[in-house]
Amino acid sequence: MTRIYFNEVVTRDGFQIEPNFIPTDDKIALIDALSQCGYAKIETTSFTSPKSIPMLRDAEEVMGRIQRVPGVEYTVLVPNLRGAERAMESRADELNLVMSTSETHNLANLRMTRAKSFAALEDVIKHVDGRTPINVSLSACFGCPMEGDVHLEVVQQFAQRFADLGVRGLTICDTTGMAHPAQVSRMVEVLQTQLPHKQLTLHFHNTRGMGLANVLAAVQGGITRFDGSLGGLGGCPYAPGASGNICSEDAIHMLDAMGYDTGIDLNKLLNVARYLPSIVDHEVPSQVAKAGRITDLHPAPDYVHELKGETA
Repeated sequence: MTRIYFNEVVTRDGFQIEPNFIPTDDKIALIDALSQCGYAKIETTSFTSPKSIPMLRDAEEVMGRIQRVPGVEYTVLVPNLRGAERAMESRADELNLVMSTSETHNLANLRMTRAKSFAALEDVIKHVDGRTPINVSLSACFGCPMEGDVHLEVVQQFAQRFADLGVRGLTICDTTGMAHPAQVSRMVEVLQTQLPHKQLTLHFHNTRGMGLANVLAAVQGGITRFDGSLGGLGGCPYAPGASGNICSEDAIHMLDAMGYDTGIDLNKLLNVARYLPSIVDHEVPSQVAKAGRITDLHPAPDYVHELKGETA
């Protein structure tokens, strides 16, 4: 069965909008636990300005203290040239750059036009010059909560421009949970045909309850790389209604049940997921961590055995 690769984003995308600062020791312990679960990649933190995202002001310390596991890539979000320099000094395995395909969302999120964002990221890519692999995350590819539809051709244009600059991969983001399976099927068909040699990752939110349906549509369309957030934490602070990344353990459980190989030890992952509410001090949307795997059976009531005896 097809191998599916997951990038765990809870300590970056998941934590960035949490209201209370999560202690550095807790972040490191969580990353170390996730590293033992079989992930292909973990997005550990973001080298943004501490003023912009105070939650991630400890990026250097986190990267310096985590116990790196061979076979796991530790990627970080990088907003600009200074962030790239900090990330490379911290020995990040990959730099994840970000901009939006929606002009309004880009202005709201990054406070600059798409043209200015592209130029700034182009400078980063040229400065890095192949020393560290680069992925570009394109936000609002399936729709903008302020503009509405984002045309597929716009996504294609930005994807091609970054591909031409030599980035290793592109993440196609449903930033506010506006995607539906038919739209996903069309998007992945077009982009895989257009960019057959690039790593394409899909990033979904479950804002409107279609997250796992969209994952399935993407898998059936040939996509093998996904972002997910433990417990379903996360969202974009500058995108109205963008609560809830897809829950990693729910998506992995679904694919595991269908026979796909994710490389992840689901039992280990569920143990980590059940510890997450104590870190963030609130309940999380995860379903499988609460209900258990479909293979977790429960004893029948005593009277069932009695009834079976009567009918024998």
